[in-house]
Amino acid sequence: MERRQGGHVDDKLKQLMKELGEAINESLSESEPIAEVISRIKSGGYDVFLVLEATIGFNRHEEDEGKPASAARGEVEFKINANDQKFLKSLKISVDQ
Repeated sequence: MERRQGGHVDDKLKQLMKELGEAINESLSESEPIAEVISRIKSGGYDVFLVLEATIGFNRHEEDEGKPASAARGEVEFKINANDQKFLKSLKISVDQ
């Protein structure tokens, strides 16, 4: 989701979103627990393809004034299936339903 202002994307925000994506990617690629699990999968004779999808929402602060908290935050739906849960559990990440 990109905030448009006057018909064009805010370049600073676009750059910050790119940096956030790079930071998330870097932290995952440098994670020892993730690398260890991937190594075990590969040693079992499998190739590993990891695709994660993130939805990031944002609002300008001045637009939030006077709105209820749920409207100001913007409600984001998070869906996770059984395979996602198994994968996250293997990384010792718990997800509350």
